[in-house]
Amino acid sequence: MAVQIKGPGIFLAQFAGDDAPFNSLQDITKWAADLGYKGVQIPTFDGRLFDLNLAAESDTYCDEVAGICADAGVEITELSTHLQGQLVAVNPAYNEAFDAFAPEAVRGNPAARTDWAIDQVKKAAVASRKLGLKHTVSFTGSLAFPFLYPWPQRPEGLIEEAFAALGRRWTPILNHYQDNGVDIGYEIHPGEDVFDGATFEMFVDACGGHPAAMINYDPSHFLLQQMDYLAFIDIYHDRINAFHVKDAEFNPDGRQGVYSGYQSWINRAGRFRSLGDGQVDFGAIFSKLSQYGYDSWAVLEWECCIKSPQQGAAEGAPFIQSHLIDVTEKAFDDFAGGVRDTAQIKRMLGL
Repeated sequence: MAVQIKGPGIFLAQFAGDDAPFNSLQDITKWAADLGYKGVQIPTFDGRLFDLNLAAESDTYCDEVAGICADAGVEITELSTHLQGQLVAVNPAYNEAFDAFAPEAVRGNPAARTDWAIDQVKKAAVASRKLGLKHTVSFTGSLAFPFLYPWPQRPEGLIEEAFAALGRRWTPILNHYQDNGVDIGYEIHPGEDVFDGATFEMFVDACGGHPAAMINYDPSHFLLQQMDYLAFIDIYHDRINAFHVKDAEFNPDGRQGVYSGYQSWINRAGRFRSLGDGQVDFGAIFSKLSQYGYDSWAVLEWECCIKSPQQGAAEGAPFIQSHLIDVTEKAFDDFAGGVRDTAQIKRMLGL
């Protein structure tokens, strides 16, 4: 049987809230299923939907979570540790801003915050194994990103040391994931030290080529950087273990370009859009991923600067469904073929 992409899935992080049906896993999974989604990516950092500490300890709780999803008619696509992964590596310039992602007990204490984040990400490996999952999604964090544009010139060795530090922090985590039969798809994202193919290669090298270091492919971040997001699949397809289906548009003018002039999202040259409203060629992406045998989930991530999350979610399921490819097991000219005849082949070649 030919492999094919699974979906539609939906990342629940941007939809979770304090009001029903978005404030409990039971209700939000039913809401997603009613819209046509078959999978949910669960944010482990949102206690309204998931208790990561309990999941790492309790088979019973994991069975309960799986049962809630099954009763709603959806599967778990992956567990997300985006916010905890972000806190594995934080440049001091970001300390106050990122403290909001951490519990109060470790705020103002970067070392304790890092230890907490590493522990959380490791717990997601155990929870994933208990849930029967093979993939997770996360961020790498950022030590070097404040020095992205080299003015004044970066001190010699700064980037090398930043990635060496990332390697020292993430390699033991990746070993733990490998021991649990799980990998991590890092979302390649401006703001992270791993924001394009070149930096992903640097990160993997710093982690000793670790097989558990994978990619959560999100073309919106590549379009906003003006990268070739299709060629990216050609280069890194064997490392892609997850897929965020998110649209974007880039409309530079005489006032702003890639850096977008500190403008609000709605006024930026580059901005995220709901599926079908941006410039990403999803037909080509689904074709190329299918060509390379990608068989995991296509998961909506909604971050539109104009359209409401409810409308974006409602439109997202049929959009993804319409792009799923029933991969052929036949060649178009099979009808003209025949049984292999070695003697005939040799005659045709004059051998």
